[in-house]
Amino acid sequence: MRIFDGAAHVPKHFGPSAVSIGKFDGVHLGHRAVISHLRAIAERDHLQAVAVTFDRNPLALLAPEKCPESLVSVPQKLRLLATTGVDAALVLHFDRELASLPPEVFVRRILVDSLEARAVLVGADFRFGHRGAGDVALLTELGTQLGFRVEVVDDVRPAGDRRVSSTWIRELLAEGDVRRAAELLGHTPTVRGLVVHGAARGRELGFPTANLSPESEGLIPADGVYAGWLTDGGVRYPAAISVGDNPTFAGVPKKQVEAYVLDRDLDLYDHVVDVEFVERIRGQVAFTSIDELIVQMRRDVDDVRGFVH
Repeated sequence: MRIFDGAAHVPKHFGPSAVSIGKFDGVHLGHRAVISHLRAIAERDHLQAVAVTFDRNPLALLAPEKCPESLVSVPQKLRLLATTGVDAALVLHFDRELASLPPEVFVRRILVDSLEARAVLVGADFRFGHRGAGDVALLTELGTQLGFRVEVVDDVRPAGDRRVSSTWIRELLAEGDVRRAAELLGHTPTVRGLVVHGAARGRELGFPTANLSPESEGLIPADGVYAGWLTDGGVRYPAAISVGDNPTFAGVPKKQVEAYVLDRDLDLYDHVVDVEFVERIRGQVAFTSIDELIVQMRRDVDDVRGFVH
């Protein structure tokens, strides 16, 4: 997958293309359904399949008090988009200039001049241009004038009336329901970060952990203990993962991610690792003694083995 950092970096005559535009936060099943349809059109009509996205949630600029935490970082999003089979991703820098573009200018500059769009796929609630003035009806009208057709892709609704959305997935992660979140994502919730030195309490207790930097990428699920995986340098290890402030000890930073690799003692300091969350084992508990904590940690590890092999 080619990555273009802004419309100015799209090579001349890169197109013609089939395009989908969105935040693609999490690259979940709904996004993947759109991209699957996009690829089918591109293959049929001999077009480049392109995902157009942004370097931030537009709300981060327009209404930061309303902006939710992203499920994934931009680098994570691009890695996930690469797995969908699109030919290219165009990342637009969402600044005041882009936000102020009238809908007609946005379409002509991005879709027509840069990408030579012949097909544009969007959801029914798609909005674009200054203050979201553009909608599907306007996009369709502009397409008729400028040489592309618009297709509206239905929402994915795995159960009942609720559509798959980043909002729903955030709610599940806030509850610690990583298994259901993974079903809606189509991939395992993952945090990527640099392994840093901690207080070494895990090693003292017989469970040495890899402590992720607070600047990690990806939305961290609710406090608790999880079964999952740690990947370092392409090698995937089963792991017991703790999330939280470790209430048994004082002075531990909030929302810390610690991963104990089962049956291995690895030197992971200064390595960038991926930590995947497969199943929540239990919530966070404050123990009255170290011995009680160690007993529970042994039980946790035994439980983790049942989910990761």
